[in-house]
Amino acid sequence: MTDIHSPILLWFRRDLRLSDHPALAAACATGRPVIPVFICDEAVETLGAAPKWRLGLGLEVFSQAIEARGSRLVLRRGKALEQLKSLIAQTGAGAVWWTRAYDPHACARDTEIKTALKAQGVEARSFGGHLLFEPWTVETKTGGFYRVYSPMWRAVRGRHVDTPVAAPAHIPAPAEWPVSDVLNHWALGTAMQRGADVVRKHVRPGEDAAHERLDAFISDRIENYKEARDCPSEDATSGMSEYLTYGEISPHQMWHAGMRAQEEGKRGAEHFLKELVWREFAYHLMYHTPHILTGNWRPEWDGFPWKTDADSPEVTAWKRGRTGVPFVDAAMREMFVTGRMHNRARMIVGSYLTKHLMTHWKIGLDWFEQCLTDWDPASNAMGWQWVAGSGPDAAPYFRVFNPVTQLTKFDPRGAYARRWIAEGQAHPSDTALRYFDAVPCSWALTPDAPYPQPIVDIAEGRKRALAAYQDRSTAPQRTEILPDGKVRPSLTS
Repeated sequence: MTDIHSPILLWFRRDLRLSDHPALAAACATGRPVIPVFICDEAVETLGAAPKWRLGLGLEVFSQAIEARGSRLVLRRGKALEQLKSLIAQTGAGAVWWTRAYDPHACARDTEIKTALKAQGVEARSFGGHLLFEPWTVETKTGGFYRVYSPMWRAVRGRHVDTPVAAPAHIPAPAEWPVSDVLNHWALGTAMQRGADVVRKHVRPGEDAAHERLDAFISDRIENYKEARDCPSEDATSGMSEYLTYGEISPHQMWHAGMRAQEEGKRGAEHFLKELVWREFAYHLMYHTPHILTGNWRPEWDGFPWKTDADSPEVTAWKRGRTGVPFVDAAMREMFVTGRMHNRARMIVGSYLTKHLMTHWKIGLDWFEQCLTDWDPASNAMGWQWVAGSGPDAAPYFRVFNPVTQLTKFDPRGAYARRWIAEGQAHPSDTALRYFDAVPCSWALTPDAPYPQPIVDIAEGRKRALAAYQDRSTAPQRTEILPDGKVRPSLTS
């Protein structure tokens, strides 16, 4: 039986906040000592360069916030179960609580941990908080999960969303603290190399920064959000994806802020709420169909003749922002300088890779996982499969975004391209020049080099994609996902 006076280990993962944190609020309400813990386990070790670095920044700020509440964040590195058992032995903790995660690796890990701890007589309890609705609570009228977004939106838009709870004024501390690792010793930003100094200027980690950003968006930009959000040169989006990724703000807090804006008659509020549910849809699908992370969601796409060479000259040009197509190149460079990419631009570079370059979406997904500070497993997978056509609720095969006309439509004055592309400008902007400070020296890129000619003719690329999409029966080649996540042609029919 659990000792009601023993400490509670509160295991933080992607929930680096104090307010509207159900597990933290419940733990503090017990009056028992609470020991906040973060474990650098396999899920952290295998993160891409940018998200791992950004996580380290978030942990630094979060640790300071916890200390201001009279507590501290205990850091451990290694397999989660082993580290939790070690902490239990050292502290006499009778419970381990955490906020749920929904990717297949986390589900398997957490199930194993619950089973092992309960067998040891330790309470193991998980809480919601990362999503508005638990995936198993949202069902169609006939039962089962939603495969299309619009019906899911209609089903949940009027549903009750819990009111956010305040942060605890004080976190009860144990009489003695267990030994903690030193965050800097983890070197979470090593893989960012020199790019870290460049991207750092565009990152404001932490819960306070998240709320400041949300408040500014609701006050100044949500009114015109629906119309302006597609213009990549404008600061018209919420910019909240990064904070949601690391749980520095809860979706419940964002939902209620959007609802207040809607009640005040701000026109863009409903579309903002729809975007929150779009994120829910991504998690809904990842939970119910986890293969969306690693293979075509629609199996009929397994025979599509995508190229699978991640190091081909065309893919290398795409990764480096040297395709000769300004919208694509500007977007890829924006990602290298800021760690983020405008949503309209993500659709354009995704369409260009999978359709104009006929390259497997998994190659793009893997590159984004390395480069985006707001990388999220569910949203990244669904976004790539949507634009490629292989996923749920996907863009139809004939939707091949023209990156030239798209730039003319959404950036008619060319501000976005000028902001990020230095070549050809007599006086390039600082943001355009900073790209060359961020990329690896081995790329040997300089701003005074000539801007490249298009590697693929836009019209010819579209024609080639449509021919393949319209007659998939002429493309018998199948692909398979290897254990390391790479894609290759299948050796079997």
